[in-house]
Amino acid sequence: MGLAVAILGASGYAGGELVRILDEHPSVEVTYLGAYTQAGSSLGEVHPHLPGPSRVLAPIDVDRLTGAEVAFLALPHGSSWQAGHRLAEAGVAVFDLGSDYRMDTPQRYEFAYGAPHPLPDELDAWVYGLPELFGAALPGSGRVAVPGCYPTSALLGLGPLLAAGLIEGPVVVDSMSGVTGAGRGLKAGLTFGAVDESVKAYGIATHRHRPEIEMGLEAIGGAPVTVQFTPHLVPMQRGILSTCSAGLVEAGRIGDALRDAYARAPFVDVLDQPPQTRWVVGSNRALIHASEDHHTGRAIVTVAIDNLGKGAAGQAVQCANLALGFPETAGLTTAGWLP
Repeated sequence: MGLAVAILGASGYAGGELVRILDEHPSVEVTYLGAYTQAGSSLGEVHPHLPGPSRVLAPIDVDRLTGAEVAFLALPHGSSWQAGHRLAEAGVAVFDLGSDYRMDTPQRYEFAYGAPHPLPDELDAWVYGLPELFGAALPGSGRVAVPGCYPTSALLGLGPLLAAGLIEGPVVVDSMSGVTGAGRGLKAGLTFGAVDESVKAYGIATHRHRPEIEMGLEAIGGAPVTVQFTPHLVPMQRGILSTCSAGLVEAGRIGDALRDAYARAPFVDVLDQPPQTRWVVGSNRALIHASEDHHTGRAIVTVAIDNLGKGAAGQAVQCANLALGFPETAGLTTAGWLP
């Protein structure tokens, strides 16, 4: 038997991916599945594609998680701060897929989410879990905030170039995401009739992931970076494609810089052609392509990830592997689904 794992928010899309991945993980055993409105339902009713359908979803109640050694929180914004705090204080290793502990300061949190953080003094106790860029802080950590899906794509594409001094701000990030990125809740704007054969921008100049992208770039480059971020909803189930551009400081080096940065990264590949989301769906893989636009003097980097994989559940498991001393690739795959 492996480490006992609890998944809170198991009825959602990211929660279902966690169940799928962790059921196959060689070093853990899923012992508790928690949900809010679906508590009392069987796993088969909520996720009929997963094995073990007779397992019952229990309430999200920290007091019932006796024996859990690891907890993954796949909860909506504002729903994980209390559970994360209590579990971590009890010695449980917590990996929060939500946004409650991602920001590095109370000021940045309030700017992003419009309200004060309920536990502002605890923000610096949580590691920002983007393994390829901040992985040195993960081993032994028991409090990990898993990055958002959009920031993961932007930071993977731009981070190494900023660190090498090859680009400068302002940065522009245009991202397209499948509808699962908005969660499983019933919303009029996410119905088939509203989404099919249409593309729309949303959260223009106000999306909460912009401060997170700026935070990550600042941590990498050592100075504030201004980001213009525009997300788009596209009619597909899952996947993110981000096109990122920044001022080109030195020409002829960005492709090699990315390849050097990710030479030993098992889940990141730098391609000679622009990536497509279909190539990464179902995997924890990130695909990156870099170009130089000498007409505008800007670097253009495109990044494809699965929003439920490298953008959520897969990355959370990758963080856990590094934090808990397992092989980084345990339970994860680089193979996507095509066709």
